[in-house]
Amino acid sequence: MLTKLFPFINWFKDYSLRKLKLDIVAGLTVALVLIPQSMAYAQLAGLPAYYGLYAAFLPPMIGSLFGSSRQLATGPVAIVSIMTAVTLEPLATAGSQEFIQYAILLALTVGVFQFLMGVVRLGLLVELLSHPVIGGFTVAAAIIISTSQLSKLFGVYVDKTPHKYEEIFNVIMAAIDYTHWPTLLIGLLAIVIQIGLKRYDPRIPNVLVAVFITVILSWSLDFENNEQVPIENIKTPMVQRHITDFNSILDEINLLNQQRAVISREIIDLEKSNPASVKLLELKHQIDLITFNSDNLKNEAHFNRKKIRSFLFSKTIDKNNSNSLFYLRSTIPDRIKTDDLQWRIKIGNKQLTESSLLLTGGGAVVGIIPEGLPSMAVPKIDLATILRLLPYAVVISLLGFMEAIAIAKAMAAKTGQKIDTNQELRGQGLANIIGALGQSYPVSGSFSRSSVNLQNGGVSGLSNVISSLMVVIVLLFFTPLLYHLPQSVLASVIMLAVFGLIRFEPFIHAWRVSRTDGIIAVITFAGTLYFAPNLEEGILIGVTLTLGAFLYKSMRPKVVTLSLNRDNLLKNAKEQGLKECKYISVIRFDGRLFFTNANHLDEMISKIKTENKELKHILIIGSSINDLDASGEEMLANIIDKTRNENVGFSLCGLKENVTAALKRSHLLEKIGEEHIYSRAKDAIEAIFLQTHEDTPGARQSCPLMTYIPVDG
Repeated sequence: MLTKLFPFINWFKDYSLRKLKLDIVAGLTVALVLIPQSMAYAQLAGLPAYYGLYAAFLPPMIGSLFGSSRQLATGPVAIVSIMTAVTLEPLATAGSQEFIQYAILLALTVGVFQFLMGVVRLGLLVELLSHPVIGGFTVAAAIIISTSQLSKLFGVYVDKTPHKYEEIFNVIMAAIDYTHWPTLLIGLLAIVIQIGLKRYDPRIPNVLVAVFITVILSWSLDFENNEQVPIENIKTPMVQRHITDFNSILDEINLLNQQRAVISREIIDLEKSNPASVKLLELKHQIDLITFNSDNLKNEAHFNRKKIRSFLFSKTIDKNNSNSLFYLRSTIPDRIKTDDLQWRIKIGNKQLTESSLLLTGGGAVVGIIPEGLPSMAVPKIDLATILRLLPYAVVISLLGFMEAIAIAKAMAAKTGQKIDTNQELRGQGLANIIGALGQSYPVSGSFSRSSVNLQNGGVSGLSNVISSLMVVIVLLFFTPLLYHLPQSVLASVIMLAVFGLIRFEPFIHAWRVSRTDGIIAVITFAGTLYFAPNLEEGILIGVTLTLGAFLYKSMRPKVVTLSLNRDNLLKNAKEQGLKECKYISVIRFDGRLFFTNANHLDEMISKIKTENKELKHILIIGSSINDLDASGEEMLANIIDKTRNENVGFSLCGLKENVTAALKRSHLLEKIGEEHIYSRAKDAIEAIFLQTHEDTPGARQSCPLMTYIPVDG
């Protein structure tokens, strides 16, 4: 019981100084990958980069202490990060304080769901996500994740769109117009360093080296170059008009949102007190008008924002007051000297401060990271918000755990360790719950970091505890060093991390094993791409198709007639080209005989009787009938009645114990007659053969159930 509650106690059985050294080396190595990777994944989730460090602080330690795998490295991962962003973007602006609070609450919800699943031993629920679904979704998600980083790699900014492919197109068009070349070059340098070092020596922490070199370059070359100026310093009236128009449009949108909030509260009150009132209809009509006007204004705001982003400026110095003045590059007056930089107005979804516009002439960097550990606090519990997040939390829980358990089992196959699925669920759940108390967003098991842990000799979960302690040291003492880390470098880290997930071999394998599985994998892949950024739609499509295929197969199980093959074995007559006996039909029914498929057996037997007018006996081989319900029993009774009324005999053989017991309880066994129940197919055929071929000379040599006879023989 003690080891169930505290599984980490098992680490120290036969533990030695040599194993401790291995764990320390593995833990330090994993930390070198974890620190930059976690910052990159946090931005993928729509959070400030330092929240990745918060997610790398407690979850790896807790997941390791209370999970069953000794090498699984818990923490921020790509797929869970983008699912977090997708879940929360409709609720709040990415990066805002409200968005952060939702992310922490989502981690708590995911953790509680996973922990409860582990407590009630529902680890088998992850089987709802079949391998074709996971394969199709993972490849599509990897493509979506990698392309989502293109804007940071090129140093351009575009608005979110309903479909991901529209956003990618906008990024490409923006990149054609105004790529920030230093941003692109430093991102490409990071990619070259990572790939080169990985090929030269995989043991070198290539991500950390790339981060170190690019931070030094960014700091020494003044990569970030921002300036705040009043609107009067933008010496182009057209640009000033666009800025004031943009701000006034946002004012109108905010006013409409306030009106909508007031009217919505009135509607809620009326629906409770007087749901049939005319006033309620009028208020709902007003809401529709407000929504229509708000959508139009949002389109106008989008147009102005896009226009403002496209303006490229050059900076000059006014010698009289030494203020920085900015001119559109196409409208610079004669005899005015300007710098060689390309400046743009930094604009998002909020109003621009006209007294202090932020112009950037350099690349984007991580910026200020708060020093010290995150404050420990219980997230604000809002039941309405939790209920809204719950469907997404379930998807993230199952998807994240599916990834984690697959990694854990793969490593266990190499180490010989036993993996307890439910214990791992509890460990992952606690990692998310305790992580949420330390301001973490949802986490899961990481394939890349787990591999690094295993390759570097990690023998117990202590290696992950050491990784967490390294993150603590960074948060306490080294956060200022990360200020100058370019955003394009984090983008390169994400892109290279997920490129390894873009593998089409699982599609080919699924197709070869089962055409149905291959089709499900392809449709899940295409659906996930089409509905992106709503990735849960792709999962839902895949699960629905899987369940549909399962139900169809259950409703239409395989019913085949058998004959003797060359090796004196009963095999599928049609598939192997075997002649069938015209007096005896030996039928094999593959699957459970229950309410969804009982009629199918009746239909197939009726078809066999219709096609063979000389039929004298039907033998059903029941070795493949795993179960029998009331509907199946009733249909079997009807088949027996109809068959015997037509003077055709009926027998069963090879029944499993549970099926025989069900027939006894229903008294159908008495109706069939114990003389018509056989334990072996060979005995049944011998007995039935004597009854049906007594008047046929040379029957044994001419009967396909006694002698191998091909159709063309």
